[in-house]
Amino acid sequence: MKIIRKSDRVSLRRRVEQGTEEQRKTVQTIIGDVKAQGDKAVLNYTERFDGVKIDQYKVSPQEFEEAYEALDGEFVEILQEAATNIRKFHEKQRPASWFDASEDGTILGQKITAIEAAGVYVPGGTAAYPSSVFMNVIPAQVAGVEKIVMVTPPGKDGKVPDGVLLAAHILGVEDVYKVGGAQAIAALAYGTESVPAVDKITGPGNVFVALAKREVFGDVDIDMIAGPSEIAILADDTALASEVAADLLSQAEHDARSSSVLVTTSQQLAEQVQQQVKDQLEELPRAEIARKSVEDYGMILLCETWGEAITTVNEIAPEHLEIVTDDPFQHLGKIKNAGAIFLGPYSSEPVGDYFAGPNHVLPTNGTARFSSPLNVDDFLKKSSVISYSSEALKKHGDKIARFARLEGLEAHAKAIDTRKERWK
Repeated sequence: MKIIRKSDRVSLRRRVEQGTEEQRKTVQTIIGDVKAQGDKAVLNYTERFDGVKIDQYKVSPQEFEEAYEALDGEFVEILQEAATNIRKFHEKQRPASWFDASEDGTILGQKITAIEAAGVYVPGGTAAYPSSVFMNVIPAQVAGVEKIVMVTPPGKDGKVPDGVLLAAHILGVEDVYKVGGAQAIAALAYGTESVPAVDKITGPGNVFVALAKREVFGDVDIDMIAGPSEIAILADDTALASEVAADLLSQAEHDARSSSVLVTTSQQLAEQVQQQVKDQLEELPRAEIARKSVEDYGMILLCETWGEAITTVNEIAPEHLEIVTDDPFQHLGKIKNAGAIFLGPYSSEPVGDYFAGPNHVLPTNGTARFSSPLNVDDFLKKSSVISYSSEALKKHGDKIARFARLEGLEAHAKAIDTRKERWK
């Protein structure tokens, strides 16, 4: 991990998940086949890409039971407690419909309605993510979504990891399908003989999943195009180098294209963290992935002043931001762009990943400049409610008609004029 002075004008541009032209064409072909052939295409692509032949790809009640029995009771309790924390946090986000009545009889308002069906993609591949089940399903349940469908890639044994199935079981999600990749996104978007179509798809995945979500957007809604994981740590000389390095590596082990950045004004801390990253890499089971990440996308940015450090963090707009300083709350108000903000030495990023309660599905690739973590609002629709009284239309009708004619829309104006008899 290189130490770079911010004054060297290093590029802070993120890694955008655009994919190659060949990958885009492959995804388009897969989506077309699933739309035309349904389950047949899904099963064929699962065998081709995942190397496993599955006849029935909906998870059976027996598979849920086997997953529950395979895991020890303590782990079950940990998952249940985490789910409770996450639910409590998201319940505070639930908005209410509202209506405002005027003296003239006009009623204006906003009606909140949950979407009817949501599809959740839980990534597989190099790791299993029961936490992704919680973070995608719970806000949908709190919003009031009636139908939740989950997809996740099968392992070489044709099974879903026990932890993922247990998480789904804890939340009462029964519609779980052993399918991943672009074919899973297509199945959720358009439906098959087995998989019901949904209104919105959430959850991260590989480049093929990201490209598939781009393709189906418009026919269904999506949460975001998630890029590789990233963390920025804003630290002063009160931070412990060993802890900072460990937190940087917590994201580097996700993906070879993950980004881990330390922003500091302390030369001593920068050098200590650089050495700690090197030393701790030797102890990680996923060292090859983490090492590639820190070599290609990791950096230590050494700033001259705290003002420059804060500006740098806002330029990065990181998915995760840790503030490890003498008084972290002092800097909170100056942070404009970050998906999740962790304050103080005890708020290590994994606290948010698994247990605290806030959602870990966060904006990446600098999109924290304009977007937010996955939340209950993502599963809700807001309808405007307008009820004009005769008194209100009499008072404002001529103004409305004149406004319409100003825009050259005579039929709009006549729709108001035709009601004049009502207020004469």
